[in-house]
Amino acid sequence: MEILILVIFIVLLALLASCIKIVPQANAYVVERLGAYQGTWSVGLHIKTPIIDRVARKINLKEQVVDFAPQPVITKDNVTMRIDTVVFFQITDPKMFAYGVENPIMAIENLTATTLRNIIGELELDQTLTSRETINTKMRASLDEATDPWGIKVNRVELKNIIPPAEIQNAMEKQMKAERERREAVTRAEGEKKASVTVAEGKKAAAILEAEAEKQSAILRAEAQKEKMIREAEGEAEAILKVQQATADGIRMIREAGADEAVLRIKSLEAFEKAADGRATKLIIPSEIQGMAGLAASLKEIVTEDKGDKTK
Repeated sequence: MEILILVIFIVLLALLASCIKIVPQANAYVVERLGAYQGTWSVGLHIKTPIIDRVARKINLKEQVVDFAPQPVITKDNVTMRIDTVVFFQITDPKMFAYGVENPIMAIENLTATTLRNIIGELELDQTLTSRETINTKMRASLDEATDPWGIKVNRVELKNIIPPAEIQNAMEKQMKAERERREAVTRAEGEKKASVTVAEGKKAAAILEAEAEKQSAILRAEAQKEKMIREAEGEAEAILKVQQATADGIRMIREAGADEAVLRIKSLEAFEKAADGRATKLIIPSEIQGMAGLAASLKEIVTEDKGDKTK
């Protein structure tokens, strides 16, 4: 009897322990009573009714990521390619997720494939390769609307890989190579052009500087020549002034000494003699000076006679 009581006590204790449930963070439990939906347990401690209540579904409320296999799609210009997608979703309503669809992940995968085919079917190959952001946005909006009755919120959809056929890949590689070569040629031509322009501008600047330097040098030479001529003219003027001053002083001294007209004429002849010192080829002698020349000849004869007498 004691053993039976012990067994019953252990069974009751195990049953009571099974009725105590602790829901961890970011999780939710869907509870059924006699096969019907009873409620959703959130985070914390919960106690269910033995035998008639059961936890039908444990739901993870974290954001989940599903990477689907590549799906074959056909573009508007009849190019077949394979695209694999990555879907980020989160369960917002555990009840609708538990009872809305049998296999939610498979449903999302199929829905993703059909939506992707519809979107890619409206685009050409080049648009498909360059419009990833547009495709992602359209797919997210379409999937979010379709999965809303299942209690699922699609946060983001990304095209992981776009795999075109091998011949298309080869053609694209050749096109990219040609484009790179074209850009290289354009870049090289622009570099040579800039170098030529820089050299030409350098030569132009050098010519301008050389011309400016020559101009400044010519101005300095002209100013130096001008100053030299001014100094020479001033020296000549000063010399003439001194000569005239000396002549004036001599005339004044002669006058002060009481020299007569004959002496003055003799001085004039001396000046004439200095003027005709062999440098001039033609001289015009005024009549007054001719008269004085005759007087000088007479004086010379007188002097000669006096010398002869003295010799005798």
